[in-house]
Amino acid sequence: MKEVWYLECVNLFKIICPHQYKDYKKCHTLSHYKKKDYVYFDKDASKTVYLINSGKVKLGYYNDDGTEIVKSILSKGEVFGEKAFLGEGKRNEFAQSIDNKTVICPIPVDTLQDMMKNNTSFTLSFYKLINFRIKKLERRLEILLFKDVRKRTIEFINELKQEYGQTLLNGEILIKHPYSQKEIAILIGTSRPSLNIVLNNLKNEGALTFNGKEILLNPKVLAS
Repeated sequence: MKEVWYLECVNLFKIICPHQYKDYKKCHTLSHYKKKDYVYFDKDASKTVYLINSGKVKLGYYNDDGTEIVKSILSKGEVFGEKAFLGEGKRNEFAQSIDNKTVICPIPVDTLQDMMKNNTSFTLSFYKLINFRIKKLERRLEILLFKDVRKRTIEFINELKQEYGQTLLNGEILIKHPYSQKEIAILIGTSRPSLNIVLNNLKNEGALTFNGKEILLNPKVLAS
C-alpha cells in the first residue's frame, strides 16, 4: 500500500544527485550536518537546491514575536530550497538539521541548469520531486485548517498511511514513519501532551496501537 510518490521520491535521488554522474562527480561533495546545524538561514542568498540523502531537516521561520513556526520536516529523498531554481533571490525560511547524521546533496542552480540541458530523464525527475513537495505542503496546510486536534491527528495519520503504510495479511495497516511524537505535534500545530491524549483515546477505541515510530491501524475503526 506504499504511496508510489514516496517510493519514486527516494529512488529519484540516484538520478538527480550530481555525485551519480561522471562529469560532475569529481567536483561534487555531500554535506554532513549534526543536530541543530543550519543548512541556511532566512535572508541568505538563494543559489542552491538541496536533496536529503539521510537524516531529517526542519524548515521554518520566526514570526514578529520570535515564535518559531515549523513549515515542514523532511527526510530521505526529499528536496528543499527549490525556490532558488525558480528565481528566488533570498531565502524566506531557515533549514536546520534535526538529526545527528544528516547528509545532504547540495546542487548549485547553475549546475542544475547545466544538467538539465541534455538530460530529459533528469529534468522530469527533478520536476517530479518539486511536484511531490508542493503536494505535501498543500496537504499539511489543509490539515492545519481543522480546528479540532483529534481531526488534525487522524488526517495526519491518514497521510502517513498513504506514504508509509503497508497492508498486513490480517488487513491491518502497519505504518513505519520517520517522525517522533514531538515532530508530529509540531506539524499538526498542537502540544505533545495533547497529541498523546488523542492517540491514547484512539488506542482505547481500538483504532490503532503505536510504539515509537510505528503505528498499527485497524482500518475498520479508523476510516480514511
